[in-house]
Amino acid sequence: MNLPDRPDDFTTRRTHLHHLDDTALHAYFWRLVEQMVQPLVEEARTHTTPSIERSVLLRMGFSSLEAKGLVTMMLDKGLLGHGAGNLVLRLAQRQRTTVREAGLALLAGQSWEECTACAH
Repeated sequence: MNLPDRPDDFTTRRTHLHHLDDTALHAYFWRLVEQMVQPLVEEARTHTTPSIERSVLLRMGFSSLEAKGLVTMMLDKGLLGHGAGNLVLRLAQRQRTTVREAGLALLAGQSWEECTACAH
């Protein structure tokens, strides 16, 4: 595959950076990176899926069946948008129990009012 030669315009394109030293270039680079990834970070913050939430719970030590049950229950109660792992963690902190104990209580139908309070 033959590509046409691209004119060398590096000198022209870098004129706005010419006055910057290495420290300023480094800061400018990271500022641009932050601008690029900000939409992705916002998307991740505001959107989730049951699959993602199950994955989080699995990493918190719940079995696949427990994670599925918790996610299903949170979805039914309209709480999944707050993050299943986040809610279980907050409930555990509020109750001064382990994450696992808090999650198992939810699976047993207990502590849902308190869990809902953790979402707000």
